[in-house]
Amino acid sequence: MSQRKMLQSSSGALLLLLPWFGGLVLGEISSNFSQCLDFFYQRSPPQGISAAGYQPICQRYKNQYHFASLYHRQQRAPLYSAYVLSAADGKRPKPVWMYEPQLSFSRADPQMKVFVDPVDQNVIDSQAVLQDYKNSNFTKGHLNPSMHQKTKENRKATFTLTNIVPQQAGSNNGPWNQLEEDVLNKYKTFCNASMYVITGGLPYESGPRWIKNRVSVPEYMWSAYCCPSYNVSLPQFMRPFFPTYAAVGRNDRNSGEEIVPVNTKVSRASRGYDVRKMSLETLEDILKQRLGMSVSLFHGQCQ
Repeated sequence: MSQRKMLQSSSGALLLLLPWFGGLVLGEISSNFSQCLDFFYQRSPPQGISAAGYQPICQRYKNQYHFASLYHRQQRAPLYSAYVLSAADGKRPKPVWMYEPQLSFSRADPQMKVFVDPVDQNVIDSQAVLQDYKNSNFTKGHLNPSMHQKTKENRKATFTLTNIVPQQAGSNNGPWNQLEEDVLNKYKTFCNASMYVITGGLPYESGPRWIKNRVSVPEYMWSAYCCPSYNVSLPQFMRPFFPTYAAVGRNDRNSGEEIVPVNTKVSRASRGYDVRKMSLETLEDILKQRLGMSVSLFHGQCQ
């Protein structure tokens, strides 16, 4: 199947999912990102995504906002997380997993909370829980990776399941991890000010696939960055990577190669989890076809 036909069919599949999404709640999580717009370039969240279908979350930990996520209630996974990248000033913290209380009760404490046993049934009904990932053969894949966050509290805040998608270990520990390191290196070497990053997952074109019949598994991971202020003396080979660049990575080694080709020369563990780097415009075209919406990730294309 050609890439255009494949993308057109996936668009129809995704449109069928939109009526599943529940309504929005009020309070800390609301109908927009008004409390945490600083995590978006020009304080402008991605445009073109129907707000009626998703739940904006300002990710709050220890009385501070750390990043933003657009959460899919029925699929119990985020469509994306948005953050300002900053090199970590320490090590990756030991995971202490948390959840979003206001997804289960709109008047709950707005701070993310650590999971404790037994987990309240309202929490289980409203979002992913640790039991979903147990013996699932999937890792907990960060959209906002902890090592892209400066302080210990920043890094701890990324360990909420509202920032997580089911990710194959071959992707999470292989090519996708290499992409995260590459983006961090570009930030440290060439970016003169803030780098705004948006990372998400794309469900299967034929409809959702699940772990435990509860959490949707993405077929692909995607990410884009915006670095509006960068070194004007960039080497020639580095100029295509600024001010924006993007990538799509395979989360299923058995998927077709229309979006991301397979490199058969890599190690067996990484084979089939390839990452294709691309322009922001190419990524937005893929999102448009897959989601059935004209998505603009950065205000004015980060110009």
